[in-house]
Amino acid sequence: MAAKNKILVTGGAGFIGSHLVDRLIEKGGQVTVFDNMSSGKMEFIEKHLENPDFTLIKGDLLNQEAIEKACKGIDFIFHVAANPDVKLGASDTRIHLNQNIMATYNLLEAMRKNNTEKIAFTSTSTVYGEASIMPTPEDYGPLIPISLYGASKLACEALITSYSHTFDMQAWIFRFANIVGPRSTHGITVDFVKKLRKNSNLLEILGDGKQEKSYLHVLECIDAILFVIENNKEKVNIFNIGSEDTISVIEIGKAVIEEMGLSNVKFTYTGGNRGWKGDVPRMRLGIEKMKNLGWKPVYTSERSIRETARALLDKKLVE
Repeated sequence: MAAKNKILVTGGAGFIGSHLVDRLIEKGGQVTVFDNMSSGKMEFIEKHLENPDFTLIKGDLLNQEAIEKACKGIDFIFHVAANPDVKLGASDTRIHLNQNIMATYNLLEAMRKNNTEKIAFTSTSTVYGEASIMPTPEDYGPLIPISLYGASKLACEALITSYSHTFDMQAWIFRFANIVGPRSTHGITVDFVKKLRKNSNLLEILGDGKQEKSYLHVLECIDAILFVIENNKEKVNIFNIGSEDTISVIEIGKAVIEEMGLSNVKFTYTGGNRGWKGDVPRMRLGIEKMKNLGWKPVYTSERSIRETARALLDKKLVE
């Protein structure tokens, strides 16, 4: 991307989106954030509000007219906006259909009508479902997601790849491991800190605690995204982004307890081998494709978790 590209970031006031905005501004981009502020926070982007190269549009991707207007004159789109709550799909079956699939369709239509040709999309490891090969490579198949969230992200990927081929667009699709770090607003580290603040003697763990997954620090995630965009320029570019190890839920609990300076905390378990309907108990993404391109993570999953806990405690973002 050229330094003065006009860039639109959907969901740019959220956890990952705001870190991406920080980096794009640093690199000299002209950045517009399009966010309905349902989960985004003004405090994440307020330092840019006086910057002439930054624009905030409070808008919803379900409003076709609003997103079409926002896409005018845009060179590159980072589509980060989504409802990321995997558990929610089991109780509200329309949420991921609307906020992920329909939102993505509206954005692609806005791109088509405005002749905006480039899009980077933040997808997820959950598109793989319960993969039988681990680490799971990008060419693994068939893709059989077990959550409505995973299904919605896979549908978004399919829309993006088909629009790219039909309307001469170019796409970068990033399948994330669990991304953690400063400004996290949901996820296991946030949940554990909240629970331990309410009761410092007891930590309830969903499932049996043996679930084992990969976690990557958000700043490394942003590094990886921008590295791939600069160095891989096929019509459709699909990459896993994750760490090279895993950590169990019990180990995460112990790490958070240590970072909070607590001791003699009793663990209780809800039982079963998964935390909720649609939870994938074991996940580790293969990142050989990324490494062959020239990028690999520095942090371990445990280091990323610990730094997330410290950031949450320092910033008091978790009540």
